[in-house]
Amino acid sequence: MQESEQGMKGVTLRRNLTALDLTFLGIGAIIGTGIFVLTGKGALDAGPALILSFIIAGIACVLAAFSYAEFASMVPVSGSVYTYTYVTLGEFFAWIIGWDLMLEYMLAVSAVSSGWSGYFQSFLQGIGVELPKAFTAAYDATQGTFMNLPAFVIVMLITWLLSLGIRESKWVNNLLVFLKVAVVLLVILVGVFYVKPANWSPFMPFGWSGVFTAAALVFFAYLGFDAVSSAAEETRDPGKDLPRGILWSLGICTTCYVLVTLVVTGVMPFAHFKGHESAPVSYVMTFIGQDWVAGIIDIGAILGMTTVMLVMLYGQIRIGFSMSRDGLLFKRFSTVHPKYRTPYGATWLYGMICALLGAFVPLGQLVELVNLGTLTAFVVISIAVIVLRYTQPEMERKFRCPGVPYLPVLAVLFCGFLMSQLPMQTWIRFGIWLAIGIAFYFAYSYRNSKLNASRSKEKRG
Repeated sequence: MQESEQGMKGVTLRRNLTALDLTFLGIGAIIGTGIFVLTGKGALDAGPALILSFIIAGIACVLAAFSYAEFASMVPVSGSVYTYTYVTLGEFFAWIIGWDLMLEYMLAVSAVSSGWSGYFQSFLQGIGVELPKAFTAAYDATQGTFMNLPAFVIVMLITWLLSLGIRESKWVNNLLVFLKVAVVLLVILVGVFYVKPANWSPFMPFGWSGVFTAAALVFFAYLGFDAVSSAAEETRDPGKDLPRGILWSLGICTTCYVLVTLVVTGVMPFAHFKGHESAPVSYVMTFIGQDWVAGIIDIGAILGMTTVMLVMLYGQIRIGFSMSRDGLLFKRFSTVHPKYRTPYGATWLYGMICALLGAFVPLGQLVELVNLGTLTAFVVISIAVIVLRYTQPEMERKFRCPGVPYLPVLAVLFCGFLMSQLPMQTWIRFGIWLAIGIAFYFAYSYRNSKLNASRSKEKRG
């Protein structure tokens, strides 16, 4: 354990976050693409039973969240599940999960930026402004598009904000979260008066197969709550505040998803979502003649996706920071700006990569790949909490995951089942990414890691 902690020492980040800030951070990461975009596609897969899909995906997340909360209270440093794996299963497994999370966050930011661009362009068209077609989408010679300019610009703006520091970023995030939750509540309050119970019948038109397929898809809607734990080193009282932030944000978001799903499938027959998957909630309001609400939803979607990108990019940067500080990535990724106390250079590098991917590469088909990476992280952290209970029982735990080992085992089973619902090509792509990561580890990371250097020093001594 002492050896594993070697990599955690060194430069530190400024502590500014409270439990409320972390809750808003979690809501900012979670409510976005899932509720504003995936609701339509999920309804076509599961029908009104989409509510069960959200509940199943939510249960998997909550089960894993208890393990996250315990580790966050014990290992209050930046890095999320990467750091937790480092202190329990060792450096190699930590590298694998860190490499996995880098892919997850990077693709999530890029994919969401593309969705943000679509809503933003829809909003511009509503006020009579239309961008040149060449700059409206990723490169496609057949469609005459060259780059997705709005996607590039929004990621660059978020990168600039994060480079200034989390204290400045959190106020923007908290404000945007408040506004988009207000939009979600508006959908519920307006739509509930147009609900027709007959639209919920048949409730499960495609059986449990459709429910499970939709659950594996809408799991993306919960993506990001784990990014809360990456803020441990910037939290005032991580032992108490991190578990609260993780669990509170998950509870609030799950409640919102369930209520919105009940409303939209009750207002309109689920088959009507066909052809309107890109903005399903907005279309539901148009369907019932509430165009003014649809316009507000477009703004809410823009705000929602903005906070998702902010939090996911934040998580990407902090995990890279931790891996670099342990010697597994190049040193420049953990260099802290003397004024802003942020990983300034790394922030701009990650931001530029995400912006370019969102601008030039269509990433819609990679949602499954992001889900697979996230579910893998959940399985690892659930196993790790069991391992640490038996190998380090004396460690102080300000929050204890209940029902160990049974609850973490349930988390593994739930997450493993959702992983099994993803297509084979997704597993192949994920395997290729992991192979590249393993090659990099043995070529660079193992030789330069602080843990390996410590062991070599002890042998020489």
